[in-house]
Amino acid sequence: MHCVYFLKSVKNGDLYVGSTDNVEKRFTAHNAGKVKSTKGYRPWKLLGFETCQSRSEAVRKEKFFKTHQQKEILKKKYG
Repeated sequence: MHCVYFLKSVKNGDLYVGSTDNVEKRFTAHNAGKVKSTKGYRPWKLLGFETCQSRSEAVRKEKFFKTHQQKEILKKKYG
């Protein structure tokens, strides 16, 4: 099962959107500093995730949520 997940940096409040087939493992990797793009903003809080039927659908949703307009909506939703 693939999904799109949403993280929030406890350090500075930044939001991060990603996709994976194992949310728990990926979240652990983010907080362990094993993800280059998020390493400097640890620790992370998992805000939620949406399941998808396929990897391609998860990647498409990830790109959609990373648009400026959608990032603003996520910021309002998750503060």
